[in-house]
Amino acid sequence: MGKQNDNALIVFARDPIEGQVKTRLNPFLDPRTTCDLYTCFLADSLNTICEVESADRFAGIYPSNLSGYFEQLDSSLSITVFMQEGKDLGERMQSAFSARFQDGYERVVIIGSDSPSLPTTYIRQAFASERDVVLGPSADGGYYLIGMRGKQIDVFDGIAWGGDTVLAETRTKLEAIEGASLELLPVWYDVDRPEDLKFLKTHLQLMADAGQQEGASTRNFLEQLSL
Repeated sequence: MGKQNDNALIVFARDPIEGQVKTRLNPFLDPRTTCDLYTCFLADSLNTICEVESADRFAGIYPSNLSGYFEQLDSSLSITVFMQEGKDLGERMQSAFSARFQDGYERVVIIGSDSPSLPTTYIRQAFASERDVVLGPSADGGYYLIGMRGKQIDVFDGIAWGGDTVLAETRTKLEAIEGASLELLPVWYDVDRPEDLKFLKTHLQLMADAGQQEGASTRNFLEQLSL
């Protein structure tokens, strides 16, 4: 699929294989249920990027494509699938940014697949930014979104991935780069732990009551669970 827009929007996702996704939710949920839940996260994340106008869509998957999930995506969604490359999350994001800028994109945004309720307005705000880097702070100390404009900026080396200092460390690296500008989006949240899941269930229902459609697949699945 060729380049259609100046913006590239990427979902970073794991291959939905039982026992290999959202493991911190075990033993709160059994591995099969956890995998089914993560498949809903994926469906909602992919639906979210399809709601963003004027952006070519990508799904970067890791560590394999054995489940067949991504091969079954509706071709009308126009999502290009690629394998993430790198030893850690930072290297994999750096590689993805590099590849998209080499393809000629002017703005590149990566989101995770752990925030099924993420508002599309935050992604649109990231693309509208005139800053070099955009970060969407997550309540757990990381970030749910990172975007860059015009060129790749190295903010990935030496970060303690998976900890609660990822955002702070990234901001420190940016401050050390002369001329690099940063925009922060509103705070949102990832879903990693059982307490996150309980909050998500309540939040998605309230969003639905307010007419917001984000996270519909996850909401419908959680309604069947007793949390």
